[in-house]
Amino acid sequence: MNTLRNKVQLIGNLGNDPEIINLESGKLLAKFSIATNESYKNAQGEKITDTQWHNIVAWGKTASLVEKYLQKGKEIAIEGKLTSRSYETKEGDKRYVTEVVCNELLMLGK
Repeated sequence: MNTLRNKVQLIGNLGNDPEIINLESGKLLAKFSIATNESYKNAQGEKITDTQWHNIVAWGKTASLVEKYLQKGKEIAIEGKLTSRSYETKEGDKRYVTEVVCNELLMLGK
């Protein structure tokens, strides 16, 4: 059961081309977002599609794969863990971010 503790699996489409960052330490970071869709019928019988956006980060070899193969619109499956962090803006406002740290990636579609 330990493998289920903080595990996220998503299938979705990239909203934009990934942002690739080469850090001073030599590490490679990829940031991107994916959209997941869920459809259901409301009380009037109309089909409703609910789209959720998820912020994804990938490091190292996974980030290299993201840089090389992924672009806006690509359908992918990811597995990772959910993380939360906070930071302060230049104006002194505190912001909170929740993102998925991707450790496995599968390219789907054509």
